[in-house]
Amino acid sequence: MKGFTQGEPQVQFKLVLVGDGDTGKTTFMKRHLTGEFEKRYVVHPLMFQTNRWPIMFNVWDTAGHGKFGGLGDCYYIEAQCAIIMFDVTSRVTYKNVLNWHRDLVRVCENILIVLCGNKMDIKYRKVKAKSIVRHRSKNFQYHNISAKSNYSFVKPFLWLPRKLIGDSNVVMDPALAAQYEHD
Repeated sequence: MKGFTQGEPQVQFKLVLVGDGDTGKTTFMKRHLTGEFEKRYVVHPLMFQTNRWPIMFNVWDTAGHGKFGGLGDCYYIEAQCAIIMFDVTSRVTYKNVLNWHRDLVRVCENILIVLCGNKMDIKYRKVKAKSIVRHRSKNFQYHNISAKSNYSFVKPFLWLPRKLIGDSNVVMDPALAAQYEHD
């Protein structure tokens, strides 16, 4: 990502991106990687320049196949954080959040989790805001996002390093944040 200088010290975290198929996980990653909205499956590390140091998330995108493709627990081993994504236009993807959570904590007991309700750009929403409560009892963060329109799509990647590093003052490089806002 922009602002990273080769040889500069960085902090790295393994992040697993899970959720049912067609919830927008890979599109969410692609938006961060290139700024484009695209449906091809391309997976790369995500680098963020912050006021402290560059932070790299090595994102393991299950592309919705965790339940059906036999990927197994190997994807989760040694992950420090996770994003569980569901589609706000599909009740079943929200219902399955607890299954994804159970699988994650079975392998990574103390993993930090952010729950993201994607596709906020779509007007016909089936999972209403008042019914999104599963994250409260499980003690993980929640964000409404849209990978398509950029709505709040950086927030999970700001919350995670603050918690992982234990520094609430970590912020994204102001120039990069302004560019995201502009885009």
